[in-house]
Amino acid sequence: MTLVAFDFDGTLSNSEMTVLLGDQCDTVEQNSTSDRASRGNVADQMDDITEQAMNNEIEYAESLRQRCALLEGLPEVDAQAAFDQVVLRPGTEEVVEALDSAGVYTAILTGGFERGVESALETAGVDVETLIANRLPIEDGELTGEVEGPLIEGTKDDALDILTTVVDEPMDETIAVGDGANDLPMLEAAGFAIGFSPKPAVEPSCDVVVESMPELLDVLEDRGVC
Repeated sequence: MTLVAFDFDGTLSNSEMTVLLGDQCDTVEQNSTSDRASRGNVADQMDDITEQAMNNEIEYAESLRQRCALLEGLPEVDAQAAFDQVVLRPGTEEVVEALDSAGVYTAILTGGFERGVESALETAGVDVETLIANRLPIEDGELTGEVEGPLIEGTKDDALDILTTVVDEPMDETIAVGDGANDLPMLEAAGFAIGFSPKPAVEPSCDVVVESMPELLDVLEDRGVC
């Protein structure tokens, strides 16, 4: 058995959850007379913060907290509407199905949010063995602006180490697939690192780079993984 660990935002999905949530904030604010309307374009602010984090210009944990703070007060129903827009990249189903057929253990390690990942997987009818993600607390039907979960301060290499111990798979036989700076610890720890359209700061740590799911499947097949 081999273990393949995927990032989600920017890798399995080209949706950026925090930006989708920001879009919902902007829509709500356009119809609101509250003080939140003075915060400006939330989606654009989130996109800027995300780009800085993925290029390793600011710490990922700080970037995530900044983005989530902008979501304070967003109604849960609007947050769910954003999560329902999260979709998998074309070809993701084929990659995961090929890995499943080969008996490969699949996991998603993401600093994104459980509800968005679960919504995309359910819509596509795709299953993975393990999902490690963060959560957005809700009080009185609204997002609190805080974030909880194992991948805020915790890094993906630690999560991968725990996962390999649980499934009894040597680290040097694992494969990691990611694109951003917060994927670097996982990519550097895994036995084989695949960059999916990686950021410039990430590409040097990748053993191979792919630009699409069919390319990823070709790499996995060439290595005899599936």
